[in-house]
Formats: sequence, C-alpha cells, structure tokens
Amino acid sequence: MRDAVLTDMERLGALDDAEQTFQMNEDAFRLFYDSTARPLWLYLARLTRDDRLADDLLQESYYRFLRAAAAFDDDEHRKNYLFRIATNLVHDHRRQVRSGGVPAEPGDPVDTRVESAEGVARRLDLARAMDQLKPRERALLWLAYAQGWSHAEIAASLGVRTASMKALLHRARRRLAALLRAPRPSGGRS
Repeated sequence: MRDAVLTDMERLGALDDAEQTFQMNEDAFRLFYDSTARPLWLYLARLTRDDRLADDLLQESYYRFLRAAAAFDDDEHRKNYLFRIATNLVHDHRRQVRSGGVPAEPGDPVDTRVESAEGVARRLDLARAMDQLKPRERALLWLAYAQGWSHAEIAASLGVRTASMKALLHRARRRLAALLRAPRPSGGRS
C-alpha cells in the first residue's frame, strides 16, 4: 500500500482548491462575522429555545455559508443567505427530533437579569406566547421586531414571497396578541 504522504505540490494544490472554494478572504469574513454572529445567535436561540443548540447551529451555519458556491451581490445578500441556512438547519433539527433522531433539550427562555415582578411576568407571558406560535410565525416576528429587518430581507431569509410578508406578519402579530390576551395558567397558589 502506498504511503499517505502529500508532496509539496499536492499541498499547494489543496490550498488553491480551498481558496477557490471560499468566497471571502479572512479579513472580509471577520468583518462579516462580527456584524452577523450576535444577531444570528439570538435568532437561533429564540427559534430553538436552547442556547447550546443555538451555538451548534451557529457554527454549522457559518461552515455551510463558507462552503457554499453561491455568488453574492453585497453584504445584505450574504446576510440573508446566512440566515436562510440557519433557518433550514433549525427545520432540519426539528425534523430529526420528530423522527426520534436527536433528543430535544429545552432551554431556559427567561433572562436572569434583575427586574420587577411585573417585568418578569410580562417576559414569561411573552415567552409562553412565543412558544405557542408556529416556528415560521416566531421567525417572522423575531426578524421583524427584534432584528428590525425589512420585509424583503425577511422574505429572502425565510424563502417566502416579499408580496406576502405584510399578510404573514399581520397574522403572526394577531395570533401573538390573542395568545397574550388569553388568561394566564394558574400557578396552583391561592
């Protein structure tokens, strides 16, 4: 059997292949990462309700983004593509959980900052209501109101038509409002 030793020429060829595969140089990627990592992680954490899973999906999103052979017009296009990858990874994870492939561990949706009892109650009510929304509704609301994205950006990220964004957001807001108006579950105390 032949020894598995790469010659210098083979190594250089492998490096050239890698450089051609990645669409960004290191400095450009660092700038892109710095501007998108935190919003993407928050998005993933909100969708999955699990900080550790959000960490894993964040890494996988950037890995797939770097490996993609897509041509990008600008940073907005890159950002939308990255969020689209992340959204698809969340959907894939949910399918695996439903089919019994990966055990789901729920995360803690409550922030540990010190705040008033009323603030905590409102935060818990919102977290419960968001948990009852469909994944796409949750993603729509998060990208629109937490991230401040435009309808076109959300549509590109989630793979829906821009023309339907207004109606989709309206329905998601209406459903969230109805869930927030519903009576709170009793805690068992009298």
